[in-house]
Amino acid sequence: MTQQQGTDHRDDTLAEAFWSVARQLRRAAADSLAQWDISPSQARALRVLARHDGARLSDLAEHLHIAARSATEVVDGLEAKGLVQRRPDPQDRRATLVTPTRPGADLIAAIRTTRGTQAERLFDQLSATDRANLGRILRKLTAEPSGASKHPHDANRHNQ
Repeated sequence: MTQQQGTDHRDDTLAEAFWSVARQLRRAAADSLAQWDISPSQARALRVLARHDGARLSDLAEHLHIAARSATEVVDGLEAKGLVQRRPDPQDRRATLVTPTRPGADLIAAIRTTRGTQAERLFDQLSATDRANLGRILRKLTAEPSGASKHPHDANRHNQ
């Protein structure tokens, strides 16, 4: 049996280890959002809106890779909490822009700080050299070697 065949059946393959860490980070992120009564999808939408200084609902849906009606539901929830506002698009009177309110922008800053602290706690288990190597490896894996994406929405993911 080759080395590769021997590792195919182990639970601790690189992919499994990677997904396990990703699940830990996702779980911690979801748990941290509970203190603000905000869902992960609402947090993602608020992050996109803050990064782009607002967006049309159709653009938000595209950034989030969700249906337009789902984006409307997410924005309705954020608006009910006073975290975003709808306003006319100055470029097109028929369109509506969704922008973060001051409380929405403050919340995104608080979420970023909390998530950074959670990630630091996890990665503090690594030596400085291991952290540097992990960062280098992850950046290498996320780079598009050919410049062309296999998935039509991947180009938008880098803009989120």
